[in-house]
Amino acid sequence: MLRTAINQSVRQFSASASSSIKCHRLEGKVAIVTASTEGIGFSIAKRLAQEGAKVMISSRKEANVKRAVEELKCEGLQVAGTVCHVGKAEERKNLFEKTKTDFGGLDILVSNAGINPTVGPVLDSDEEIWDKIFDVNVKCTYLLMKESLPLLKCSKSPSIIIISSVAGYQPFNLLGIYSISKTALLGLIKATTSELADEGIRVNGIAPGIIKTKMSQVLYESEESHELAKMNTSMRRLGMPDEIAGTAAFLASDDASYITGETIIVSGGTNSRL
Repeated sequence: MLRTAINQSVRQFSASASSSIKCHRLEGKVAIVTASTEGIGFSIAKRLAQEGAKVMISSRKEANVKRAVEELKCEGLQVAGTVCHVGKAEERKNLFEKTKTDFGGLDILVSNAGINPTVGPVLDSDEEIWDKIFDVNVKCTYLLMKESLPLLKCSKSPSIIIISSVAGYQPFNLLGIYSISKTALLGLIKATTSELADEGIRVNGIAPGIIKTKMSQVLYESEESHELAKMNTSMRRLGMPDEIAGTAAFLASDDASYITGETIIVSGGTNSRL
């Protein structure tokens, strides 16, 4: 009993101490984070800015962009924002142009935007749903990567981070098309790694498990589904957006200078691969 209490106290102290440590690994760098007004994207944008980066916030709705920018500016962070639906070419173009105008360049691209408008068996899905999910989750990620290259090639330490999912390794029940699109992102990371290595651009991914966000709420909103989701992890709990943000900051930093073509699973020990 005493040993357990001591161990718990040590863990709590360590967590508190580590959260108070301010890293500045990203000083002088500029980042774009798509879909960054809430959830995982917002947490990543906040963490990159806390570590010294100038961050361009983006999302589909202007009100959400303004709210997120104001919140982070109130914390003294260097951020700006713009509306960007990643499926619209003109808005993607404006995203990169505004980043260059406001911050002078680009070092880090975090492709976080993704959708899942359907729940149900894969083979019962309409063709339009397949097109919509793959257009946003896969094609638009590719386009963002391609369109970021003119700026990233001017960076001394460029990095692309793609947010996939543990579902890309082990499909979620009734979320088959979404899961397949996330598997495709794993392939995109591998396929572009060697192509961009000669330019000095690192390409990596993060595969979150079930993280408590609005988008994943269907996976844990009932007591039964919440318990089942927890039981599928070794740590017996769901993740929080901030736990993805730390991994993104690491991959964006020079601490990961010899890492490319990899996808880090952040899932609390969810069964995914050997």
